[in-house]
Amino acid sequence: MSDATDARTPAQIQADIETRRADLADTLDEIGVRLHPSTIVGDAKAKVASAVDQTAGRAFVALNRTANGVRAQFVSDTGAPRLERVIPVALLSVGLIGLCVSSKRCKK
Repeated sequence: MSDATDARTPAQIQADIETRRADLADTLDEIGVRLHPSTIVGDAKAKVASAVDQTAGRAFVALNRTANGVRAQFVSDTGAPRLERVIPVALLSVGLIGLCVSSKRCKK
């Protein structure tokens, strides 16, 4: 043992013990809060919410890119419709709808 340890008074030793007890009590309180079921459930909910937010954000970005890509196929940079692409798609759509309607009429 060193001289500094030997030179401590009983009051200093008692003060050190009280300090360590207070630190230990704080540590135990913190462990109790962390292990409390409501804290664990809250942490789990926060992690799930974060994961859902990230997934929803990624999905939104992907859908937005897709929509912008499709829009770019049918609308020019100036905002005018690209008739060379719009008209064939419109005719195809009308033809498919007509075919569907006529096939239902024929079955009756």
